[in-house]
This record gives sequence, structure tokens and C-alpha cells, in this order.
Amino acid sequence: MNKDFNMLPAVLMNKLATTEIINCNEITWRYGLVLSQTDAKALVEIRSEALKQNGRIEFKGGIINKLIMEFCDSPYLSQYNYSETLSELIETFYYFKNETLDEMGDDELISLMKDYFDKHCQGSIELLQNRELEILSRNIRYGVSDYEVPYEYEEFIHYGTFGAYEEYQEDQDE
Repeated sequence: MNKDFNMLPAVLMNKLATTEIINCNEITWRYGLVLSQTDAKALVEIRSEALKQNGRIEFKGGIINKLIMEFCDSPYLSQYNYSETLSELIETFYYFKNETLDEMGDDELISLMKDYFDKHCQGSIELLQNRELEILSRNIRYGVSDYEVPYEYEEFIHYGTFGAYEEYQEDQDE
């Protein structure tokens, strides 16, 4: 009996989160993006699983809604890939929240994810996860306060030669 009582808040929070996600459709339909009740429930389940996998807890919801509202105007989202992309963004958010040592606020991380997704990654979740956010995490862990990647640096990212940027800068100065 006691175990059922402990689950009550989680059940209520999941229902509330599902309703909030569905309410986002009022804005996202303008971009041709709509989530069904089934999609919303699946996103809430993915959030719960991502929280467990990353050893995190969440006291207030809204991360899914923030991701939806931030990414809904992306030129790389369509109804076809909308739910799947949101699922991957949720998992990515919680993973990199840990990897950045919680040094960034939720809104700042989501904003950078959107910027990287649209500009540097051209809609590729793989590039977002394995290149841009990895560099961001590494910079934060090593104390680099300005974690924006210089535009010239991008050509070296593909080769994995992070020391090459300094050599490139020296060549540019000559």
C-alpha cells in the first residue's frame, strides 16, 4: 500500500507533463508540428528514463516544453521527424546537463543546443551530441569560460586535432 502512495505524485506529474506538452500544440501547429497524446506520453516516459539513466531528479517539469518551444521554429524539424527528434533532444539535454557539471542553467544549455543544431549541425543530432556538445562539455570541465567555438576552429573539429587550432592561429598572425 505504501509503495502505491509513493507512486501517486509521479503519476500526477506525468499526467500534468503530458497535458503541458499537448498545450504546446497551440503554438507549434503554426510550424506544421503537432504531437498526439501518444507522442506526449512517450516523451514523458523518455524523460523519466533519461532522468534515471543520468542519475538526475527533477522537481519541476517544463524541460520538454522548453525544448519544444525553443526548437519548434527550426528549419530542420518536420512533422515526420518531430517526435523522434524531441526524444533525442530530451536524452541529449539530460546527458549533457551532467557532462557540463551543472555549470549552465537549463535555458542556457537549451539555447546553445538550438544554436548548434540549426547552425553548426544543420539538424544532425549526431553532430550535436558528438561534436558540439562534447566540445562544450570539455571546455567547461577544463575551465574555459568562453565556450563558444571560434568559427575558424570548425575545420579542425572534423579531424579531431584540437591542438591544431593554435597552429592555425599562429599561421594567421604571420
